[in-house]
This record gives sequence, structure tokens and C-alpha cells, in this order.
Amino acid sequence: MKKTLILAVMLFAVSGCSGQNSSENAAPVNVKSLAGDTTVPITQPATELALYPQKGHALARNYAQQPPLIPHKADYPITLKRNTCLSCHAWGKAERMHATAIPKSHVIDDNGTLNGRNYSCNQCHVPQASNKQAIVGNSFSQ
Repeated sequence: MKKTLILAVMLFAVSGCSGQNSSENAAPVNVKSLAGDTTVPITQPATELALYPQKGHALARNYAQQPPLIPHKADYPITLKRNTCLSCHAWGKAERMHATAIPKSHVIDDNGTLNGRNYSCNQCHVPQASNKQAIVGNSFSQ
């Protein structure tokens, strides 16, 4: 009896919601752009994505004491509480992750704790990628 009552209530609820049609005399919805009637004059193709080197193929340094370049995207967050570069490049994880370990010049103890001056890696290290078009001009000479 209880099952039949529940089934009847559910059937009534479903039948009451289905098959409702909107009025044929409904007013049309006029949607206007915030830019008004302005059209887009020129469309340009998207720029090609940057190509990063394959694993194990890093670019040579251009001058003495140049910080090594990063062979991947460098959009990992570095906050006061966590440096996500350490998830691969920490001393205990680098070999397992096939990554370059942080050099001894960047740490203050035998546990691999980063020196405060070297905590923000992307101050000196930048990603290396071959771009199809120049992002910024470069007039560097030795």
C-alpha cells in the first residue's frame, strides 16, 4: 500500500511538470550588446603556442653566471607558505621526478632548506621556449 501511494504521488508530480508549452503570443526577447552596434573590424588568428624543449634537451647558457633556463611552463604558484617548484626539484624528490635538484648554493642546511634570497625561483629562472614570433625586442650583445 505504501509503495503504491509513493508511486502515485511521484507519477502525479512528473505528469504535472511535463508538457507545459509557452504562450504563442509571448513577446520576443531583445538582447543588445554592451558595445552597441559596433562590429569587430579585423579578426586575427590566435598566436601559436610556445614550444618547450623535450626532456633532456636544455639550451646552453649565453653568458657566464647565467641562471639556468626552465625547460617547461613556469606558472606554478610560489607563496610565502609553499614553493611548488620544490615538489619536483627538492633534494629528496629530484631524482625520482627526473628533475634537476636545487644547487647547494641555494640552501642553508643539509636538509635542503631554501635560502630566503633564493625562495622565489622565477626572479632569476625563466622558461625557455621557441616562439614563432618575438614577444619583446632584444638588443643584448656580449
